Amino acid sequence: MASPLQRCVGFLLCVTLIYVFAADEGKNAKPKKKKDIRDYNDADMARLLEQWEEDDDIEEGDLPEHKRPSAPVDFSKIDPSKPEELLKMTKKGKTLMVFATVSGDPTEKETEEITSLWQGSLFNANFDIQRFVVGSNRVIFMLRDGSYAWEVKDFLVAQDRCADVTVEGQVYPGKAAKNDKAKEKDRNNIKTKKSDNKDKKPSKENNKANKREDL
Repeated sequence: MASPLQRCVGFLLCVTLIYVFAADEGKNAKPKKKKDIRDYNDADMARLLEQWEEDDDIEEGDLPEHKRPSAPVDFSKIDPSKPEELLKMTKKGKTLMVFATVSGDPTEKETEEITSLWQGSLFNANFDIQRFVVGSNRVIFMLRDGSYAWEVKDFLVAQDRCADVTVEGQVYPGKAAKNDKAKEKDRNNIKTKKSDNKDKKPSKENNKANKREDL
């Protein structure tokens, strides 16, 4: 029968052998090769972005727009008779697009030149705004803070070559459209007067004929 000393020595020998074998396996194991960033697919990039967001404290303004908390709305300050005020508050800090139409059947180059002047005026008024011409007479103004969209709308509809402006599906007629309506109204009035004059002439001639018959 083995003495306690022999059993202890045997146990230590086993532990030593296990440690040696484990160390050899660690040396022989190949290190995991990192994937080249040029070979990353969309899923890899998404995981990398998630890890970056978890590891770093990102400021609220740098977060993607859909992850930013909505600004609290104080309904006590909203005038129920002015629905635009509510829209302004709900769009604060959110990207919003304003659509505008240039009057007079312009070319795309003319639209580029005209709307560039509009953008310059808005930029000088400290509006952070981008412009995209999307047709021969159509342009998009994009604001990072949508609460200013209605102030931009007020500026645009006052321009001579602005036919209309669309904000959140609501169409507002521009100065050019109002002028066209006024001209059309004047034309209709002139046509009506001419028509009335034509109708009056036969009646005068009939009166003269009746007088002759009486004689």
